[in-house]
Amino acid sequence: MFISLNKTCYNLLIMENILQILRERFLGLLAGFDTGYRRYFFNKINTSDRLIGIVGARGIGKTTFLLQYLKSVDIPLTKKLYISADSIELTDISLFELASYFQSTGGELLVIDEIHKYPEFELHLKQIYDFLKIKVIFSGSSALKIENSKVDLSRRAVLYRLNGLSFREFLELKTGQFFKPVTLDDIMEHHVDISYEIISRVRPLEYFREYIQKGYYPFYFENPDTYFIKLEQVINTVLESDLNLIFKIEPENIFKLKKIVKLICTSPPYELNISKLAKKVEINRHTLYKYLDYLHRGEVLYILKPVQKGDKIFSKPEKVYMNNTNLNFCYCGTQDTGTVRETFAVSMLREGNTIEYPKKRDLVVSGKYVFEIGGKNKDFSQIKDTGNSYLFVDNIEAGTGRKIPLWLLGFLY
Repeated sequence: MFISLNKTCYNLLIMENILQILRERFLGLLAGFDTGYRRYFFNKINTSDRLIGIVGARGIGKTTFLLQYLKSVDIPLTKKLYISADSIELTDISLFELASYFQSTGGELLVIDEIHKYPEFELHLKQIYDFLKIKVIFSGSSALKIENSKVDLSRRAVLYRLNGLSFREFLELKTGQFFKPVTLDDIMEHHVDISYEIISRVRPLEYFREYIQKGYYPFYFENPDTYFIKLEQVINTVLESDLNLIFKIEPENIFKLKKIVKLICTSPPYELNISKLAKKVEINRHTLYKYLDYLHRGEVLYILKPVQKGDKIFSKPEKVYMNNTNLNFCYCGTQDTGTVRETFAVSMLREGNTIEYPKKRDLVVSGKYVFEIGGKNKDFSQIKDTGNSYLFVDNIEAGTGRKIPLWLLGFLY
């Protein structure tokens, strides 16, 4: 009994020391953190749930949101804690043990960043949810292991997928003005009025090219001159670390992921040939489908499935885009204008809408709108006999009828 008590006291002392280190690190981080600009999802996320997951691409502001939220929560500092899942202190105790001890000291809110870096994190989150009462918010760069969790974490956690800066948010950061987001139905019905209200305050085309090239990731505003260097480092981390960690890709095959990205980058989406791509990368079609799916889930690429074909990994993708237009300018030696326009439209529309690829059209959105994307001289010849169809065209400030400025899709969130 004496030995058992000594061991218990020793373990509690370790817990206390580790929690103290993590608290001091968190307080130092919070003290030097400027709450700054709040992204669209700050008001989108319902924080009343007890287990919340924040997923999205690297560099889009997940950590910033977590710290903003922690600073905004009106509870004593001793009752909230931020940790990174790859903290060296977590090698001495388990995530569940830390959460349990934190609760025993009065803790109420635990925020865990980079959760995908912690081994078997699904099991620990399940145990925390089932046996403890504290609220947990966690972030990760991929939702795959959460959505397909063997311990059925998906029934317990409410997941939110976050996107990079919209054109609206970029304009707010550039100009210091506030612009209200609009719905897709609003754009369809009132785009002329909406466009002119915005144009009366700012000339969107003056900023649109800058956004297309460098405005998707918030760290652009830290130092525009080194943006592409940082962006390439972010994507390399996804390819070399995140995807390898999550999907157990052999290190010698990582270069094949990079080769796929390069080849997709230089191929217009409507010219995708799976057989030729597999041959160039020197893998079979089955493996190529898997790798494309991994890159889609890692938010390096975006796969557009054909209408009514479902979302199976091994169904042939009709179109594959870079995840956002900034990647086109970072990774592609040259940029196809039509591809860049479509990539922008898809990157904005996927927030809150379903997007499908129909034969002989550009996009079907939310199952009811047919969109064609093009330059200002594009006409209705391709969709003249298609109901509920619209043109979204580049290089115009305002439209008329069913002809709508492309940049306005950047105000959907």
